[in-house]
Amino acid sequence: MAENHNPTLAALQELIDVVAKLRSPDGGCPWDLAQTPESLTPYIIEEAYEVVDAIQTGDKKAIAEELGDLLLQVVLQAQIASEKGDFTLKEIAESISQKLIRRHPHVFGDVTVENVDEVRQNWETIKAAEKGETLEKQKLSDKLDRYRRSLPPLNAAMKISKKAAAVGFEWNNIEEVWDKFHEELGEFQQALAEETQERQESELGDLLFAIIQLARWHKLDPSAGLQGTSLRFIQRLQKMEDVIDRPLTNYSLEELDALWQQAKAKLAKE
Repeated sequence: MAENHNPTLAALQELIDVVAKLRSPDGGCPWDLAQTPESLTPYIIEEAYEVVDAIQTGDKKAIAEELGDLLLQVVLQAQIASEKGDFTLKEIAESISQKLIRRHPHVFGDVTVENVDEVRQNWETIKAAEKGETLEKQKLSDKLDRYRRSLPPLNAAMKISKKAAAVGFEWNNIEEVWDKFHEELGEFQQALAEETQERQESELGDLLFAIIQLARWHKLDPSAGLQGTSLRFIQRLQKMEDVIDRPLTNYSLEELDALWQQAKAKLAKE
């Protein structure tokens, strides 16, 4: 490896070399050699979520570590692609640099903006032009489908709901949203009693989408709400495990419920 006097670039080059060695047929790692872009996609999602969690905790060391894990996924994808002659990490970096320059004409060009809203508007206009479209002629369905494909389901559903409401797909009042929720709840219950699993999942999706509409109307974040519920569940389970003297599977349902209520009460006082 050529000497690099920039410590950041030197560190990045070391990572590139390490990944290349792991993928080398001559003495590389069998696990790394067995990976494909598709097999690695769950790790990309997992590492991205771990970065977010570290940022939310504010632990600087954890943030740096998790960002490193996420960077590894980028370098590994680039390494696999370069082995097949598809593209390289150089092309990835060049592409995103060019995109940033292109979409920030107020920084790298002679465009003047007054506020963040104008920056956002310019970004969307340039983004549409890159696809050979204009904002006026851009199909809403295409935009919403990109959200469906690229965002976690709860986040995608909320964004789809907001964008659709902005062009008129909206209820007149919150009572109509509640009516829709109860309608979907009834259809889900009926599907559970009479329909196939595929139909049941379809009706479950409709019910969840109706709940997201309620969250949007009340300006609530369904992802944050579900994360909070998961955290409370784990915290209560931790309290239970702190006081038991045998595996959870050795307790009856009644005993587990009693322990659960005790844990819930204890956490409420803390």
